[in-house]
Amino acid sequence: MKLNAGIITSKLKESKEFYVEKLGFGITHELDWFILLHTPNKEFEISFLAPNHPSQGKIFQTEFNNQGIYFTIEMDDVDAWYEEVKGKGIPIEIEMRDEPWGDRHFAIVDPNGIGIDFVRHTNPEE
Repeated sequence: MKLNAGIITSKLKESKEFYVEKLGFGITHELDWFILLHTPNKEFEISFLAPNHPSQGKIFQTEFNNQGIYFTIEMDDVDAWYEEVKGKGIPIEIEMRDEPWGDRHFAIVDPNGIGIDFVRHTNPEE
């Protein structure tokens, strides 16, 4: 079984540019009304679908309302990625920090208003 998160959005171009140019995702499949992207290691995918497309059923018509969803991207060297993201001029919504439960992370927001949390999970120090 494989999971692909999909976002219904009129911001297909902006989403593609952000994820490909800023975050290094690749294009798996692209139509004028649908884009399937993959993480740099090709392990996970995310898709973007234009709202109200006639080929889609009713449950895939309504555009995302920019709230109530977030993504977590786990990585080993979150500090290096933080510096790279800052160097690309992407606004940081939550600055790099260490949490009492062991996470080291920072967060940004994509063109659709989705929070993206970049995190390195570790065991909390006793």
